[in-house]
Amino acid sequence: MTPHIEAKKGEIASVVIMPGDPLRARMIAEKYLENAKLVTAVRGILGFTGTYKGKEVTVIASGMGCPSIGIYSYELYHEYEVDSIIRIGSVGAYTKDLNLYDVVLVDSVYSDSTFAKVQNGTDDSIMYPNLELNEAISKTALKRQIPLATGKIYCSDVFYSDIIDFRKMYRENHCIGVEMESFALFHNANQLHKKAACLLTVSNNFETGAETTSEERQKAFLGMIELALETSLTL
Repeated sequence: MTPHIEAKKGEIASVVIMPGDPLRARMIAEKYLENAKLVTAVRGILGFTGTYKGKEVTVIASGMGCPSIGIYSYELYHEYEVDSIIRIGSVGAYTKDLNLYDVVLVDSVYSDSTFAKVQNGTDDSIMYPNLELNEAISKTALKRQIPLATGKIYCSDVFYSDIIDFRKMYRENHCIGVEMESFALFHNANQLHKKAACLLTVSNNFETGAETTSEERQKAFLGMIELALETSLTL
């Protein structure tokens, strides 16, 4: 047990699928896992362990933002000896080349967050996923004929901003969209010599103004979820 996860040792699998929303974690467990067991519910952050096609998998929410996923991913890696975390979430696209519901595999993330600096003095503003894990996801997507975009994402510390210019972010930093968690996840994985990847589904597009409803997002995320779960079988 940790201050934020009440699961006992042995109740969390070596592969973790990590959505932000606790209710999405519950939905994944109920829809896809066999013999799913609730192993943690501290602060309403739900985590379930079960099997997917015979493979033991844990699905646990991260909450929102770098501080939240930073806590949960660190404890999973460090205290529960988790090997791989695949984050699944939404992304706001910065380019008209991305359509609603497109699935994006993050190949790098830029952030002006101070998370890494405060955590251990790391000054890097760009973090990278595990190459082996990304390759496993790409191969699984190809096998299942799931179209997959790749690119750099901007990881923001704020959801509402008066100063972020998405066109400038796209032009100068080559970020194709924005989310709020991958920078901290990748940093923790790199520091602890673990594996991390991030799969995102386009929920809105800043350039075109297109956006989805919460109900549409729930249904549209199934392809990304299934890709993450199918990848877990190869790990």
